[in-house]
Amino acid sequence: MTRFLNRALGPFALVSLAVTIWLGLWVTPPDEVQGDIVRLLYVHPALATVALYEAFALAALASALYLWPRTRSEKWDLLAASAVEVGVVFLTLTLITGSLWGRPAWGVWWTWDARLTTTALLDILFIGYLALRRVPADPPVRAKRCAVLALLSTLDIPIVHFSVQWWNGLHQGASVTVGFHFLIHGSMLWTFLLSMVAFSATFVWMVRERYRIAVRDEMHGVETLEVALAARRAEGAS
Repeated sequence: MTRFLNRALGPFALVSLAVTIWLGLWVTPPDEVQGDIVRLLYVHPALATVALYEAFALAALASALYLWPRTRSEKWDLLAASAVEVGVVFLTLTLITGSLWGRPAWGVWWTWDARLTTTALLDILFIGYLALRRVPADPPVRAKRCAVLALLSTLDIPIVHFSVQWWNGLHQGASVTVGFHFLIHGSMLWTFLLSMVAFSATFVWMVRERYRIAVRDEMHGVETLEVALAARRAEGAS
């Protein structure tokens, strides 16, 4: 069953994304105020949700599990790194689609709005996380440094979330739901919900594949080191 789900995840993500695009572009109606630009509703919020509340939350959890002595394992470090890599992709796309939405809505591609600024800062912090992993260091030392940085970086997530309430800016507040009440209906609502499922499934698939690559690279590195040590011992014996 698990093997079937693993194999079905990629095709499901692809099909659900394709259906979302079809519904968003050709089935759902334009907005009375925003016109066709409202179709970004089926891309931008889903990208942001996955990046903020799935990718970086997973990275923080895996980092915390690595720092906790009882659960410390290299697998948590690799999982955190995989989640951050995919999360940076999603968050960068969030900023790009937000800019595409902001140009016709606000008249500018970018403004130093609180939501935009804190989101860009979060992206920079996690890009810094990826850069820190490239700094030469012993694997355990590198893992601890990166775990601490991941946890500190996620402190910006609640600031991003509440920024539209704490500061007055151009970015609108909740535009889809207020509590458990939806502000959109019909095909727009179902397409929006499908986009959340589609992008979440895509995220899970991408993280899984990136994690598998990371594990394979680590095993290859260990094997290469063992071969090099064996060759050095053979030289010493001769």
